[in-house]
Amino acid sequence: MASIHSATDVAAPVESTSSAVSWGPIIAGAFAAATLTFVLMLLGSGLGLTIVSPWSNDGASVTTFAVSTAIWLVIVQWLSSGVGGYLTGRLRTKWVGIATDETFFRDTAHGFMAWAVATLLVVSVLGSALSGAIGTGVQAASTVASGAALGASAGATANAGSGGGSSDATSYFVDALFRPSDPAQLAAPGAEGNAAAAAQASRILIASAAAGEVSPGDKTYLGQLVAARTGLSQADATARVDAVLAQVNDAKVKAQQAADAARKAGATFALLGALSLMIGAFIACVAAALGGRERDDEETLYLGERR
Repeated sequence: MASIHSATDVAAPVESTSSAVSWGPIIAGAFAAATLTFVLMLLGSGLGLTIVSPWSNDGASVTTFAVSTAIWLVIVQWLSSGVGGYLTGRLRTKWVGIATDETFFRDTAHGFMAWAVATLLVVSVLGSALSGAIGTGVQAASTVASGAALGASAGATANAGSGGGSSDATSYFVDALFRPSDPAQLAAPGAEGNAAAAAQASRILIASAAAGEVSPGDKTYLGQLVAARTGLSQADATARVDAVLAQVNDAKVKAQQAADAARKAGATFALLGALSLMIGAFIACVAAALGGRERDDEETLYLGERR
């Protein structure tokens, strides 16, 4: 009976009591990758500011800047993930009695975990900045969709709260409508009437911006209002209304084009940013497997020399 139990005990598989995960090398590699990422992000920010200019038609466009930033993120992931993964594989202790395939799998898993921890560290530090950059396109698209190219929403709120005052977004166009033929009329009595006319014109422009067009009745009324308040003839007043409405439409088109460019740049940044993360994960796994193999080879060589 005793011999039967002994044979059974010998045939039973032996389970290791230690975990296959070496958190020390993982955390060390993650901190190294996160630190290098932070340094390279600062370097990229400095290089990015050199291609941005506050002057019109000078410097890179929004799309160029977004693509350049995304490409730099790929480079950052390549370098930082490679360093972090290699350190993770090189610093772990040698596994004894483990098959070669299992050793390779564990090294790649350790590299992936080091990359994941480093990514979480970087996101916790730079998360707000990255979220703001990615959300730029969404915010721009929602601005156009809400008809805010001319500040329509803000103007409507201002009119409702102040009893008919014109908004900042439409004040220039309203001033252009009611600019008198004789500047001396600005000092003449009747300021309350001018303010009321300006408020009506503001509400018409805001409603037209939200609807996308000016109705014929509103256009005719604007011409009559301008003629009454500026001393122009009806024909000249109508021509002024047409000119101002053309300026309003041009401003709206430019705002839509800028918002669409920002949306495309945000989408490009998000897609290439996700690609850079996947590249970083792959590089970390490969680097960890390489570092682990070199660590085992060095130790084997060292033990062979000692013998």
